[in-house]
Amino acid sequence: MVENFVRDFAKLIASRPEDIVVKRINIAENFDEIIIYAHKEDAGKLIGKEGRMINALKTVIGGCKAKDGTSYRVNVQALEEQQG
Repeated sequence: MVENFVRDFAKLIASRPEDIVVKRINIAENFDEIIIYAHKEDAGKLIGKEGRMINALKTVIGGCKAKDGTSYRVNVQALEEQQG
């Protein structure tokens, strides 16, 4: 559920929505990491000026903890240009 929201949100912001990939990794009991892989141009957009965009996203996701009891860490990874 959370990763679907993050994927849809990131695709709305990205210039290259087809490059957006979201993965959810279980770190520990009740703690998951959500990694957003995006084109390097879009990584900056997803983070936002002074981290405002990613912090807003983290705030919304933080509300999910009340429903499912899981804490989330969100990271953005820039994809390198593929050769060939």
